[in-house]
Formats: sequence, structure tokens, C-alpha cells
Amino acid sequence: MEHGQYAFQKNGRKTNRTYILATVMLAMFMAAIEATIVATAMPAIVAELEDFSLYSWVFSSYLLMNAVTVLIYGKLSDLFGRKPVLTIGIIIFLIGSILCGVASSMEWLIFARFVQGFGAGAVMPIASTIVGDIYTKEERAKIQGYLSSVWGISAIMGPAIGGLLVEFVSWRFVFWINVPLGILAIIGLYLFLHENVDKRKPQIDYGGAFLLTVAVTAFLLILVEGGVRWEWLSLPVLLLGSVALLSILAFVLYERKVQEPMMPFELWKERSILIANVTSLTTGIILIGLSSFLPTYVQGVMEEKAIVAGLTLTAMSIGWPIAATISGRSILKNGFRTTSILGGVFLVLGSIVFIFLSSNDSPIFAAFGSFLIGVGMGLTTTAFIVSIQSTVEWNKRGVATATNMFMRNVGSTIGAALLGGILNSQLLTFFTTKEVENELNLDSITMLLDDQQRNNLSSQTRELLQDGLEIALRDVYWAVCGFAVLSFILIIFLPKNK
Repeated sequence: MEHGQYAFQKNGRKTNRTYILATVMLAMFMAAIEATIVATAMPAIVAELEDFSLYSWVFSSYLLMNAVTVLIYGKLSDLFGRKPVLTIGIIIFLIGSILCGVASSMEWLIFARFVQGFGAGAVMPIASTIVGDIYTKEERAKIQGYLSSVWGISAIMGPAIGGLLVEFVSWRFVFWINVPLGILAIIGLYLFLHENVDKRKPQIDYGGAFLLTVAVTAFLLILVEGGVRWEWLSLPVLLLGSVALLSILAFVLYERKVQEPMMPFELWKERSILIANVTSLTTGIILIGLSSFLPTYVQGVMEEKAIVAGLTLTAMSIGWPIAATISGRSILKNGFRTTSILGGVFLVLGSIVFIFLSSNDSPIFAAFGSFLIGVGMGLTTTAFIVSIQSTVEWNKRGVATATNMFMRNVGSTIGAALLGGILNSQLLTFFTTKEVENELNLDSITMLLDDQQRNNLSSQTRELLQDGLEIALRDVYWAVCGFAVLSFILIIFLPKNK
């Protein structure tokens, strides 16, 4: 098997592909379980730390750092090899996890999630890149099914473990559970992955990383606080908008001049990569819209327990690996485009289910919609990654894989902020319409997420809060549906010959 400048043999020791696959799956499991387990615990966390207005920042802060660092780690792995960069990422992720577990306020938790996201940026792209390195194009399509099964296992276990920890121990263990997993993954990497990398003098694109961070952060602040803390046409929003636009423009111009850019724009000239990356942005919004806000709906509006809310999310990640396995086979038989179009159809169908969701429905209906979205994600993401890794050379595979994941992470980051902004502003509008803005505010919603506090509310207040939350979340799901339709339209433009 030819791997360009990257040889999987060092001092006579050859990489054992089976053990490395197991190690990579463990590292991915640690990052994958984080999504469902934290979403399940969030209602309990926000009920204890008491600041619902910062709810979406717990997701946005993690996703922001994840999005910005994913490209840097991808580039570093092309320069220094996969093993040292992935190890550093896991260590930072574990430090962030420990800090999250000892948080005493929402602000502290948000800072700790920044640290966690800073490390998480290394895990998914480099784990996927290692698989791209050690398996051939034909094998890769099948192996992606194994990797996607990680999402299924983590999704079945995540909400169940999260629900049990919240119910019987403490939400803090939701974060501490990462520590033993991360240590095992690091040990596996050092025992089984042996690589020779042609060391080159590193030219790290710090300027590009800085400009991108400024742009994404400014944009996030507008989305989260616009219409809530600041009027849409107020001075802070206009100033931040100018900063975001100028930073993006400067980033594009700067990246075209740098010798080793963190985002090589020549990759985007390939039509299949361009469409895969832009669609990953829109599917990232769909993904976060579901995982962030579905537990709130199930617990706050349907009055179900944390473990039930978690299980509705589990359905998505059961559909994901099943579809990813089918996707791997379908790619070889039908091509990337047909497989991706089928995924786009499932994304639209799943998002329609959430528009029609009501407080009288069974959580099984929510789980069904979740499952359909999972099938759509499994079909599309697998097709995109295999397509991209098959299109580029080894020395660009790390950054090409990372760029695609970066776009999905940016989508999730924008989605958490945008959809969180819609939720907050619609709730405030509802309170104003009902003329209760002096008695109720965003933090009043936290009372719905705790069984004891909810039972202490008068029936009139409880119904009012639940109506407001249901209406606001329906608007969130209308937005999700819009992005699902957009994803489908983009996929149609994939080249037919791929």
C-alpha cells in the first residue's frame, strides 16, 4: 500500500492496523459521547447553575474552539505526524473535562468548555485521517462504517449514562467520565501506532487562525445576543458585524498569500469538495439544532425525565451508524452523489417531524424524527469524507479532512448561536405579548427543567411557560427544516461522475 511520504513502520516495528483502529475508535468514542451525554445533562446543569440565557453558550463555546482549532491540528498532523498532535489534543480535552466537572457557575462552565473544545479539535479529524492513511480507498468506505458505529454505541450509552448520572449521582460525572477513556486512547496510540514522517520546518499559520477566531467570535456574539441583550440595529451589533466581515475578508486575502495556509483554497476548486464542505456547514446547523434543544423540549414541554429525553437523542445516533455502514457499500455501488441525495431526503423528512411535534405527542414520535435525521447524517457525512480523502494526496489529506469537519463544526457553532438566539428572542416576545415580562424572564424556563420546581409552580404559570417554550422551539425547528432543504438542494449539484 502506497502512502506517499508517510510510512507506517519505525525501527522495524510495523503498525498493527486492527489495534490502531480500536484505539482510534476509543478516542472518537470519547469525543462522540460528549455530544449526547452533555445535551442530556444540560437541563439539570442549568437548573443548578441558574442562568438559562447562557444555555446556548455552553455548546457555542465548545464548538467555537473546536471549529477554529480543527484546521490547525489537521495542518500540524501533516507536518509532525498524527500521533503527537492527537495526544496533545486528548490531554487538553481531559484538562477541560476536569474543569467542567468542578464548575460552580455558568460562566466557569463556559470557560471550561472553551478549553475542552480546544483539545477536541484534534480528535475527530486526526482519528479519521489515520484511517484514511492506513486503509486503501476500497477499504476506507467499509471502515467508515466501523467508525460510525462509534456514534451508535456512544449514542446508546451517552443518554443512558447521562440520565443515570444526573438522576443518581451528579451531572459533574458526565465530564469526569472522559478521563479514563482519554488515558486509554493515549496508551493505545503509543503502543500501536509507529510512523515515519519527513520532518519539515513548520510554517504554522498563526495569522490565519487569529483572523478566523476573531471573525467567528464576533459573528457568534451577534447571533446569541442580538434581539436579546442588544437591538438588531444597535451600535454593538453593527460594530461586531463590521469586525466579522473585515476579519473574514482579511482571512481570505491572507490565506491566498501564505505559503502553508491553514485552509488551502485550491482544495475548494474541486467541485465535489466545495459542495461537500458547504453542505457540511448546513448539516452542522441541523445537528446542533437537534442535540441542543430536543432534551429541553422533552423535559420542559413533555414533562419527561432526563433519561427519556436522552433516549430520544439516542435514536439519531442509532440511525447514523446503520446508515453510515449502508453508505460505505452504496458509495462503491452507486457513487457519492446518489448516496448523498438519499441522505438529503432523510434530513428533510426528519426535520418535518419536529415541526409537527406537540406536547401531547409521545416521546417515541420525537425519537422517530431523531432517527431519520441520524440516517441522513450517516449517509451524507460518510460519502463526503470518503470522497474528499480519495480526491487529495497524502500531504493534504489531514488538512482536507479537517476542512470538512471544520465546516461542520462552524455550522454547529453558528447553529447553536443562531437557534439559541431565535429561542431566546421568541420567548421574550411571547412574554411581552402575554404582558407577563415583569413577572417572567428567560431564567424562569429553568423551573420547567427541574421536577421539584415545576411541581411548585401554579398550573397557570406552568402552562404559560410551557406554551412559550413550545412556540419558541417550533420556530427553532422551522429554521432547522429550512437548512435541511438547503442541504438537499446543494447535494443535487454534486458532480455526477464522482
